[in-house]
Amino acid sequence: MKTFLHVGCGPQNKYQLKGFGSNEWAEIRFDIDGSVKPDIVGSLTDMSKVGSGSVDAIYSAHNIEHLFPHEVPIALGEFYRVLKPQGFVVITCPDLVSVCEAVVKDRLLEPLYQSPAGPISPIDILYGHRGYIAQGNEFMAHKCGFTYSALCGTFRNAGFKSLFGGARPAAFDLWLFASKAALTDSEITKCAPAFLP
Repeated sequence: MKTFLHVGCGPQNKYQLKGFGSNEWAEIRFDIDGSVKPDIVGSLTDMSKVGSGSVDAIYSAHNIEHLFPHEVPIALGEFYRVLKPQGFVVITCPDLVSVCEAVVKDRLLEPLYQSPAGPISPIDILYGHRGYIAQGNEFMAHKCGFTYSALCGTFRNAGFKSLFGGARPAAFDLWLFASKAALTDSEITKCAPAFLP
């Protein structure tokens, strides 16, 4: 059985994630917030409770934007460290290009879509969900952001060899599959879509 680290898991589990919901994958839930009952409490910048080269994959949904820019390379260094040599990361985060296009159209406070947490406006995507932050959950504040090229460049700088993904403007998000090992175009185009929307 393969193991994946579900970083910033919140209340989610593997059955809500494309590609990881089968019996082929064992999930380790990892979060900074102990109230969501993760298997491991820790931060993206300090994953010392996870052994080096111990997991086959990492799944990270809307976590990296909660870091300050100077912390992002530290977090990706931790991702790289805990992955096995053939390991990979599946990550999603807000797409600043599509969000900023909405802001340019003066839609800063206009709901763009409905989420389980309620309507989401550009201001929530840029700075963090206002409702959660108002309730005292400051973990939800956003401290940085990415375009697709910036996200890819950050992963390349962290040592990841092969990348596959893109922006989904209608969903205001970015998705990336990043492999620790070098893969051929054929290999990555065969593997990555199983985990990306």
